Amino acid sequence: MESLDRKAMLGHKVRRFRMDTGLSQTEMAAQIGISPSYLNLIEHNQRPVTVPLLFKLGQTFEIDLKAFAEDDDQRLAAGLSEVFGDTLFEGQRVSDREIRELVGAAPAAAQGVLSLYQAYRQLWETAQALAHREGGDGGLEASMTVAPVEEVRDFLQGESNYFDPMERLAEQVWESAALDRDALFAGLRDHIERDHGIGVRIMPVEVMGDTLRRWDHHRRRILISESLLASGRVFNLAVQFVLITERDLLDDLVARAGLCGEEAHGLLRATLAAYFAGALMMPYAPFLKAAQELRYDVELLRRRFGASFEQVCHRLTTLQRPGARGVPFFFLRIDNAGNISKRLSGGGYHFARFGGTCPRLAVHDVFRTPGQIQTQVAALPDGTTLFLLARTLDVIGGGRDPLQPRYAIALGCEWKEAKHLVYADGHDPRRKPAATPAGVSCRVCERLDCTQRAHPPVNHRLRIDDSMRRTQPFDFAR
Repeated sequence: MESLDRKAMLGHKVRRFRMDTGLSQTEMAAQIGISPSYLNLIEHNQRPVTVPLLFKLGQTFEIDLKAFAEDDDQRLAAGLSEVFGDTLFEGQRVSDREIRELVGAAPAAAQGVLSLYQAYRQLWETAQALAHREGGDGGLEASMTVAPVEEVRDFLQGESNYFDPMERLAEQVWESAALDRDALFAGLRDHIERDHGIGVRIMPVEVMGDTLRRWDHHRRRILISESLLASGRVFNLAVQFVLITERDLLDDLVARAGLCGEEAHGLLRATLAAYFAGALMMPYAPFLKAAQELRYDVELLRRRFGASFEQVCHRLTTLQRPGARGVPFFFLRIDNAGNISKRLSGGGYHFARFGGTCPRLAVHDVFRTPGQIQTQVAALPDGTTLFLLARTLDVIGGGRDPLQPRYAIALGCEWKEAKHLVYADGHDPRRKPAATPAGVSCRVCERLDCTQRAHPPVNHRLRIDDSMRRTQPFDFAR
């Protein structure tokens, strides 16, 4: 009920749903037992959608109430705040109230503004790169499209990182192959060899080199490097298996996504194959049940399902099946330089589209304590309080190569959900916790007194005073 109470102004969603179903205001009002004039006020956000009325909508039209009430407006508003904070709009300051009004009245138009700015930003960054490179070819024309990585990330976020066809396929394979959790690699290998005529071989690292898996098309063999741990072997075998045997299904899902360009198509196809692998290793219903019973203890979950720490954390973000949802988490993976290599929004946190993330988040600190979980309560400028757990990842292949990348991940949710997590047991749920002031990124953060700021916010003028020096790296005109 808490999420429904917090999200009361749903007028634009009601209007969009009514128009999609082809109903007039009079027809919909009659079906849910209110007057057309009252429905008109609701659609224009002049009246809230009460909880009883929301339940009536759900009963009448079979709406998934939790999905209907989710705060996707906050994501749009956060993105637009970053857009209008650009120096491009200097002298045309757009207030937070105006941004919220735009998102509430015309969410499709708001998304259009975000997409246009993203295309502009991509063009600008490409122009800067070409300006520093002699003999650049290809010109600027290709840069007008959205970067494939960002396009796929936006698609995943729009789907709440849940793909039912991949879930159902994983469940079918479990049933048809009679898989056993305690011997998953052997069972999957036998199924692939017996039912699909494809060989599976574990190959020495001196043969595979830095290749973790390879499909030998001519000999119809999947080759897996011995450098992988057991969890990595199962994961890579499942990825290659679905890429070979379910190409039509993957291509259909990719085509329906409506992405631009072969690079985005290929990236999404690989992403869906990895999603299937996670679903096969951690089947939805048993994994959700275990997560709830173990109170989202990642270490116990990885041991029960034979998965890595990252695989479990990633899988926790996908528990969004209608009628059987888990805690909504966001997920972040960075390297030791702070570069973001993977992110999944949710759980009340909206990543900056351009630039890094806040240096005050605990995920940046865990490189000093490898393998240990750190927790943190963080407060965002908009009043949202988050609970995070962070940990470094084990290196692939046992760390023989000193140049192997080192990663850390953060898994987080809104504070109100933390009561479901074993990691929050040290906090009193009846009291508001002490929280670290944090933000999304320096570029859009309004915390002017932050001593860890790397860049000034784009919508504030710097004040240069030679007569004094503060602890903050920048001073601003107030």
